[in-house]
Amino acid sequence: MGKDLEAERAAYAAKDYHDPPPAPLFDFGELTKWSFHRAVIAEFIATLLFLYISVLTVIGYSRQSDTANGGDDCGGVGILGIAWAFGGMIFILVYCTAGISGGHINPAVTFGLFLGRKVSLIRAILYIIAQCLGAICGVGFVKAFQKAFYNRYGGGANVLAPGVSKGVGLGAEIIGTFVLVYTVFSATDPKRSARDSHVPVLAPLPIGFAVFMVHLATIPFTGTGINPARSFGAAVIYNQDKAWDVHWIFWVGPFIGAAIAALYHEHILRASALKALGSFRNHP
Repeated sequence: MGKDLEAERAAYAAKDYHDPPPAPLFDFGELTKWSFHRAVIAEFIATLLFLYISVLTVIGYSRQSDTANGGDDCGGVGILGIAWAFGGMIFILVYCTAGISGGHINPAVTFGLFLGRKVSLIRAILYIIAQCLGAICGVGFVKAFQKAFYNRYGGGANVLAPGVSKGVGLGAEIIGTFVLVYTVFSATDPKRSARDSHVPVLAPLPIGFAVFMVHLATIPFTGTGINPARSFGAAVIYNQDKAWDVHWIFWVGPFIGAAIAALYHEHILRASALKALGSFRNHP
């Protein structure tokens, strides 16, 4: 362990970046800053736009592929197109809002970053509230514009596919969210940001691709949640029993996945515990 600590110290002595200090647990001073309220508004609008485009894509695909009503089972955007809609919108919105709010657009991401001490508890709570409200409004617009099709095709609500057990659905949500939040931590790592600062889209691009890939893998099982606000907004507006029966999976799974990703990145990949131990030994 001593050699590992010496190597860590040598590397950090020569590094050309600085790790930001951990965010305070409670920072009431944020509430007096316009930049904080602007960030909350940005999270609300971004989540609204995300749900509007993505759920409308789901409804449109369901309409186009409904053979019972004259549709073509092979027509429309398909699962690939739905995955692109979700991943593409995340790429666009993270790119647009990263400098204002951090571009979370997902309570699971916010929760993971809170556990990693990247945001305060106050910011995390208000972000999650804004995201959920934005999701409700976004899906509300979809229903307002396409009410008949919205009700007919399930409102884009997350439900388990026939034959998929609750355990399988929960596992899919945990692993899918782990992939997403792990990507968020890696893409926003200060070391990577310093090394690749000349590539302005580097962080939004892998995050968007992570969402795209997870959707390809899990749409057939859960419709892909990995974002409690997305699942909550669709369930609130659709408001049918089947949307609420297993809704807990789309909160518990993403939060567990986010927690595992935060612990893995911060305490294993970045060796925060090892660094803290070395600092303690050097400053008794």
